[in-house]
This record gives sequence, C-alpha cells and structure tokens, in this order.
Amino acid sequence: MSTVDVQMPVSEVRSGPGFMALFRIEMLLALRKRADIANPLLFFVTVLALLPLGVGPEPELLAKMAPGMIWVMALLATMLSQESLFRGDFEDGTLEQLTLLPQPLYFAVLAKSLVHWIATGLPLALLSPLLALMLNLPVDGYVCLLVSLLLGTASLSLIGAIGAALTVALRRPGLLLALIVMPLYVPVLIFGTGAVQAAIDGYAYSAQLAILAALLAAAAALAPLAAAGAIRISLDN
Repeated sequence: MSTVDVQMPVSEVRSGPGFMALFRIEMLLALRKRADIANPLLFFVTVLALLPLGVGPEPELLAKMAPGMIWVMALLATMLSQESLFRGDFEDGTLEQLTLLPQPLYFAVLAKSLVHWIATGLPLALLSPLLALMLNLPVDGYVCLLVSLLLGTASLSLIGAIGAALTVALRRPGLLLALIVMPLYVPVLIFGTGAVQAAIDGYAYSAQLAILAALLAAAAALAPLAAAGAIRISLDN
C-alpha cells in the first residue's frame, strides 16, 4: 500500500497546502499498516524484557546497563521500519510523481520522516519509563530518559531517511542501510545515554539535551535535503 492507494491522490496535493496534505496521506497509510507500527514496539519490549534473563536479575547490574541498553534497543527498533520508508512509493511509481510536484521534494521527505517518528519513535519514548522501571533504573533518570528519547528518536527517523533513500532501488538493502546510518547515529546515541547517566549520577544534564535538540534541528534542516537528492539519484539509475 502506498500514497496512490488512499482516497486523496498525489495530484490533489498540487492544489492543497502541500506539506499538510502529504502529512495527512502518510498518516492514513501508517494507520493502515498496523504491523509496521507494532513490530518495532514488540522488538523493543521483548528484547528489554529478556535482558534480565540473559545478564542476571541483580538490581545494581541492571540499573548500570539500563541507559545504554534502552537507547541501543530504541535505535535498532527504529531501524527495523526504515527500510520500507520509501519502498512502496518507489515500486508503484508514486515516488517519481512526488518529484514532479511543484513543491520541493524536501517537504515530502519531511512529512514521511515525521510520520515515521510518530508511528515508531514516539511510542518507544512513551514506553521507556515503564521498561526503565523493570530494569531498575533510578527514578532520577526517568524524565531525562523520556525527553532524550523524544529528541533522539526524531533525529534517528530523519537521519534514517537518508539511508532509506540511498538504498530504495536495491532489492535487499538491510545490511547496506545499517552500514550507512549507523555512523550517523553515533552522536545521538552518545549524548542520549550520556544525558541519562548524568541524571542518574546527580549531575546537570541540560547540556546533553541541548546538544540533542541541536542535532534534531540540524537533522530537520539537512537530512530531508540529502534524502531528496538521494531519491533523485536512485530514480535516475
């Protein structure tokens, strides 16, 4: 199912308020593909629920590992659904139509990335305090964990769009997509876990959150541009 399958075809985007029309189409598509929403959440919850069985139930050990494990699992869960970000639209020709719209392709990529975050990153962030409780994370880290994941997963969705656009024409892009986006994810992962660890240790963590917000602003400005260019290259080839 892709953009052309919903009641509002791409041609109507020409006469509507471009970004909001595309955002509404993508939200309708995301709500119809419930499995794509559920799979990353199930992966996130299942792996973190199994962690105590693998490393042992000691509260101190779980509390020490919790910030890093929650962030790594959130990163991997976000990647699970990024491979299909442009796949359906590429296969049925909708992606080519989007490049012909009078508005820049930037807004189409931004709308898709925003919907991807709402369907994947936002639920992961909202679930994180519950999983943090299960992993014995100190209470002082809960608010920081939630805020850092809200900022960080939005950056992951935007950055992941670059990899998805570069590999959209490949049959099996999984490993290549991971190799492209993993190095770009590293700063988000470092400052995300660093903020939570600082909160647990009783230090100020506003600087780490400010850097995460700056990374999100940079990703919102640059990632859709890079992804749009990658889409045009993929379509030309």
